Amino acid sequence: MIRNQQLHYCTREEIKAFQEERLRETIAYVYEHSAFYREMFDKAGIKPSEVQTLEDLRKLPLTSKNDLQTRNNDFICVEPAQIIDYVTTSGTLGEPVVFALTEADLDRLAYNEDSSFTMADCSKDDIMQLMTTIDRRFMAGLAYWMGARMKGMGVIRVGNGIPELQWNTINSIKPTLCMCVPSFLMKLIAFAEANGIDYRNSSLKKAICIGEALRKTDGSLTTLGERIHEKWPELELYSTYASTEMQASYTECSNHNGNHVPADLIIAEFLDDNGNPVPAGEAGEVTITTLGVEAMPLVRFKTGDICIHYDEPCACGRNTTRLSSVIGRKGQMIKFKGTTLYPPALFDILDNIPEVKNYVVEVYTNALGTDQVQVKIGCEKHSDEFVKQLKDIFRSKVRVAPDVVFEAPELIAKMQMPPMSRKVIKFFDLRNK
Repeated sequence: MIRNQQLHYCTREEIKAFQEERLRETIAYVYEHSAFYREMFDKAGIKPSEVQTLEDLRKLPLTSKNDLQTRNNDFICVEPAQIIDYVTTSGTLGEPVVFALTEADLDRLAYNEDSSFTMADCSKDDIMQLMTTIDRRFMAGLAYWMGARMKGMGVIRVGNGIPELQWNTINSIKPTLCMCVPSFLMKLIAFAEANGIDYRNSSLKKAICIGEALRKTDGSLTTLGERIHEKWPELELYSTYASTEMQASYTECSNHNGNHVPADLIIAEFLDDNGNPVPAGEAGEVTITTLGVEAMPLVRFKTGDICIHYDEPCACGRNTTRLSSVIGRKGQMIKFKGTTLYPPALFDILDNIPEVKNYVVEVYTNALGTDQVQVKIGCEKHSDEFVKQLKDIFRSKVRVAPDVVFEAPELIAKMQMPPMSRKVIKFFDLRNK
């Protein structure tokens, strides 16, 4: 696999030429080794030799999450003896999918995270505190550890949760950056404030964040991002975008104006509901073709994530396409009282209400066969007046108001973290499928 961290700084024409050479290799490879893609090409009447350019990709059918779920093994391109690691997707929009990785795939994963750390101005002189799990079939935690190792950074594998242990480690080993879910930073801050820890003068200077949106599509901080920044302005926050299926992550540079596509590892398309490309600046579904993946490469895979992309050069000097934060997931779109909603818009409102300790959003099919939204809120303030206040806030922000139900914060916490889950879940889709 030919890689090039400097590809970001090449011209758009040079980036395209590099990707097209890798694309031709990928298409030939999947046709020879993947039962799913060989069948797809043959059914469509397309020969691998007909796919030479990025534009030619549009001749091919799209690959869906349902394809991965129903024909998981048909995507595997190697013999079982070549598989070194097995991971699974989180199963947010359905049953988890198993992904197999070879030694070369693990090396590619490490290279991607090494590149991501470079994007965030990290170096071998940094020490990273890993605040995500590295087990439970989770690809990301392993990727961060391997990428930091490739970078030459020191790594402290603390794992998720346990603020007391996190602070004990920070105070004793002095890490300079952490990998974490951004809402966990608020728990670290709360613990520090309750225990007299001077967190603003700690060794941590950067947080590379996963799993939750830090920025809106215009680059400004979300409510969660603002709350972290107000409390801890010395901590520089970096957004990322990633998924198990891509076997890659996109990270923003210090200009914080979008996540740079790792163009030597991924070809990214942005499509409308009819599968047509959308122009830069408009929302589209992120659709990817992996480059250099050995065990389970994907061609024109629809991620379900709706983002805005930007093609103009970044102030950092890089010319690769950049992505906004995820506006929403295609499978999680809600049509409520004539308004189209995505859960992150509701999260951002709830994160900005001090009385709300925690929450989950549920959508279900009502008696009329339409979407109904209910927000279960953990808080100590229970009154009709507070319900009215909440609904007025929702109407002012998204034009519609969901039903509001109060629950004990402890119950909401259990709902957010089911026994088999690797991450906090704030949205439950209970609609009739």
